[in-house]
Amino acid sequence: MKNLLLLSFTLLLALQSCNNQTTTSTEKPNVPFVWENANVYFLLTDRFNNGDKSNDVNFNRVEISAPLRGFMGGDFKGITQKINEGYFSKLGITALWFSPIFEQVHGSVDEGTGLTFAFHGYWTKDWTAIEPNFGTEQEFAALVDAAHANGIRILMDVIINHTGPVTPQDPVWDDAWVRTSPQCKYQDYESTVTCTLVENLPDVKTESDEHVDLPKPLMEKWAEEGRLEQEVNELEAYFASTGYARAPRFYIIKWLTDFIRKYGIDGFRLDTVKHTEETVWADLWKEATKAFNEWKAANPDKVMDDNEFFMVGEVYGYGISGVRMYDFGDRKVDYFSNGMKSLINFEFKSDAHNDYETIFSKYSQLLNDSLKGLSVMNYISSHDDGQPYDQKRMNTLESATKLLLCPGASQVYYGDESARSLMIDGTSGDATLRSFMNWEEILENKQVNGVALQDLLSHWQKLGQFRSEHPAVGAGVHAMIQEKPYYFKRTYSSSNYDDRVVVGLDLDKGMKQVDVEGIFEEGELLTDFYSGKTVKVQNGKVQFDSDKTIVLLAQ
Repeated sequence: MKNLLLLSFTLLLALQSCNNQTTTSTEKPNVPFVWENANVYFLLTDRFNNGDKSNDVNFNRVEISAPLRGFMGGDFKGITQKINEGYFSKLGITALWFSPIFEQVHGSVDEGTGLTFAFHGYWTKDWTAIEPNFGTEQEFAALVDAAHANGIRILMDVIINHTGPVTPQDPVWDDAWVRTSPQCKYQDYESTVTCTLVENLPDVKTESDEHVDLPKPLMEKWAEEGRLEQEVNELEAYFASTGYARAPRFYIIKWLTDFIRKYGIDGFRLDTVKHTEETVWADLWKEATKAFNEWKAANPDKVMDDNEFFMVGEVYGYGISGVRMYDFGDRKVDYFSNGMKSLINFEFKSDAHNDYETIFSKYSQLLNDSLKGLSVMNYISSHDDGQPYDQKRMNTLESATKLLLCPGASQVYYGDESARSLMIDGTSGDATLRSFMNWEEILENKQVNGVALQDLLSHWQKLGQFRSEHPAVGAGVHAMIQEKPYYFKRTYSSSNYDDRVVVGLDLDKGMKQVDVEGIFEEGELLTDFYSGKTVKVQNGKVQFDSDKTIVLLAQ
């Protein structure tokens, strides 16, 4: 009897072992994050969500501004609130990019249409301090930690080539640091780089290798704040350890990379790239990578994965058809060879007028050939593009489909998902692109050009979640399966992960059938991420009924 019981127990253990092995072998591995498939949400901190009204006014900024050219109250707490509510996760957002957080000029500028304050973050006064209108260092740290806890990377917007404008409260920096003329003419390399972007925007002498002392306005500010000695000592240590010349660019590189060491920033979005010598960006990437590795070593419990530090550049006017090069007329520059793994693609807004297959096949071919291992960031609207795709918000559903299903990374500008108006009466210039996020309209389920905002938001969410869970969407190889009804496949393979998806667009409601032989295995269970239905592969095909016109098939 003992022998019989022992035999039965042995057989039971063997069966459990087999079952465990079977479960392990068929279990889908964790989805890897790859920047080529990133779904990036870009917002202006001041215009997104006001989480703390007590920080709305600082430095006596109480003058009345021109329409949409003053601070409106958005802050770090407001962003963190939306992270913790799951707003970004429901959209399938995998990286968050917001406007620069450095302390801004205290005064205002009259640009001919009324006063403008530095609500947008691009008028830096002090690279070592955080703008109090946005929040505190502790609140910024909480934002980064909340994002990471939700699987969202942080892209910090950084500037090297200019300070903020000169105002009565914000004196110009020393001549050894900045030039105030000539203004850029954009005729060739030199008249794009060694000049001021616009009038009254002092240009940092990033080309200089000459020793410079700290600018007097900055030293006076630090002395008044009681931190001059600390900042000087840190700089002494930095220059001693790196051996860099005390040139303007290396001061700023130190200040920028300090944010990585302190907070664990995952990447930089580089502002006004073509207005700075490309070698400066290569130097920044070198120091940023070093800082990121130091942060990882010091914070092993916070490390998300083994991705390198990431930099995406804003080379205004770059398009994917230029492949690796930007042409100044007298000189071509390959920014991908100078620290950047991706460039913002200003061409997509034009390509978005084409049909799906024309767009998708073009991008797949370029990204899997000349740009293999690199990427572009596609967008339909942004904070400074006065000619976005669908400015009147007439094609909001189609905008999402084309952007989020296109090969390459996607950039959602705040309010794309909710048809926030890009045409505000009474505004001038880029202010019309920068209204406050339309939370109330979403809550009220307002209709915009015949589309209810809750339905629109749901559409962006389904496509975004599909992208976030499937690297094949943005980083895979595209191939059309059939033209009518339109179906395509994407396949992605890395050293330890394979991913396949099949997508159908502009379909009839009702029964769907598509050939998936060679893509999915016989008997494999798939999910349609759009309708939520489960379907089995039979005879090399899938067939199911859905009242939707989109199919998003994958494991």
